[in-house]
Amino acid sequence: MTKVTILKDGDGFLGFSMEGHAGSGEYGRDIVCAALSVLAINTVNAIETFTEDELLVESQEKQGILKCRSQGPMSEQATLLMRAFELGVKGVCTEYGRKYVRLSYEEVRR
Repeated sequence: MTKVTILKDGDGFLGFSMEGHAGSGEYGRDIVCAALSVLAINTVNAIETFTEDELLVESQEKQGILKCRSQGPMSEQATLLMRAFELGVKGVCTEYGRKYVRLSYEEVRR
């Protein structure tokens, strides 16, 4: 199962973490894992490319870990990209259920 945690500070986003492999198919053919990976990697790349926000990113592919955290309050553009990420993850959750992916939120105070 892939656990996706969206980090928030009140109404604002701070980042996200993903851990684990979905296990909906054999390694390399797991469409749930692939969908979540594309959403996460595209979100990180988009924030780094289209905004001035500074991110700390940690990745451990074999363990299925990707962590992304903003160094400060997220800009409006980064917030929009995070909302799109959240929407995409919710869509995968709806389509494939809690057997393969779990979405949670963590409140983080600065």
